[in-house]
Amino acid sequence: QVCAQLCRRPCYCPWVPPRCPRGSPLVLDGCGCCKICARRLGEPCDFLHVCDHGQGLVCDYSSASAGTAGTCNFEDDEEGCEVNGRVYREGEVFQPSCKIQCHCLDGGFNCIPLCREDVRLPTPDCPYPRRVEIPGKCCPEWICEAQDQLLLRDARAVSPLLRQPCQEWGTEWSACSATCGLGFATRVSNQNRFCRLETQRRLCMARPCPAPPAAFPAVS
Repeated sequence: QVCAQLCRRPCYCPWVPPRCPRGSPLVLDGCGCCKICARRLGEPCDFLHVCDHGQGLVCDYSSASAGTAGTCNFEDDEEGCEVNGRVYREGEVFQPSCKIQCHCLDGGFNCIPLCREDVRLPTPDCPYPRRVEIPGKCCPEWICEAQDQLLLRDARAVSPLLRQPCQEWGTEWSACSATCGLGFATRVSNQNRFCRLETQRRLCMARPCPAPPAAFPAVS
């Protein structure tokens, strides 16, 4: 009876299919006639405007009054989470990008970084370490930059790459990470070539560490 009321034969569809938002595929409507954008989690739905079955969604009329549209929900009422237009099931582990991994839990999601956030301090064989993006690799890596390259990069900071003068800004240097001996301090500053905020580090020493006690001389 519903098909007889809503579905016309032959089909009359727009010549060009609609452009769907990200995460919403093109599917056939409830009449199996025209291509439409599948409804996503939480969006209204009815017989014609179907939900995205590929993500396990069905049109839920349990909370709708008579004659009104339903809402796209999981078939088993299981909670999920939506990230960048895509719906993930409860308990599913996914990677929105190669740099983080997330876990869908209780309608939300928790993420952990997959790239190491280590700090490389200057050493005699690498006095100017710098972290850079490597083409073809997801995580940035540390490289050893020669002093002449470092000076050239600093000189470019006032080059015409920036359309307007950079208003320098930065936080105070943090306390030294070590209470004694060599450590490092951090700050956030835009004093770089592209005038972008970045975390900067420098070596520091609050005080020298006390010398270990001398061993007792052997008794002859």
